[in-house]
Amino acid sequence: MRSTRDRIRHALSFELIGLVLVIPLGAWIFAMPLSSIGVVSIATATAATAWNYLYNLGFDHLLRWWRGDTAKTMPMRIVHAIFFEAGLLAALTPIIAVYLSISLFEALVMDSAISLFYVVYAFGFNWLYDLVFPAPARLAEPGGA
Repeated sequence: MRSTRDRIRHALSFELIGLVLVIPLGAWIFAMPLSSIGVVSIATATAATAWNYLYNLGFDHLLRWWRGDTAKTMPMRIVHAIFFEAGLLAALTPIIAVYLSISLFEALVMDSAISLFYVVYAFGFNWLYDLVFPAPARLAEPGGA
């Protein structure tokens, strides 16, 4: 499994690169001030960073329990990215609606569009991250032969 330091590098680099992409794109696509999209993006990225760390830790533990290792197949990567974004969507849509003074439906549409971007981004980012920073080889289980 990955170290805490590696997980922190992963979460922070994921969010920083994502912000560089999503703030100007969001302001342009939703015709909102860059500052408003920036505040929403930074606040949600902060929440997403914590979620990223916890979700990936839990996901890796689940994979290790279920399959004995943390290697992700292509279908597993798709499931991983979709469930990550679904959790954020449920938690952040109401916050976006309140901050931007828009309806819950408008916030859902906006958050869904951003989430769709992040599903594709998460898939590509995590794939490239695993290529650049491969997970350490599986160690023998404690007490095993």
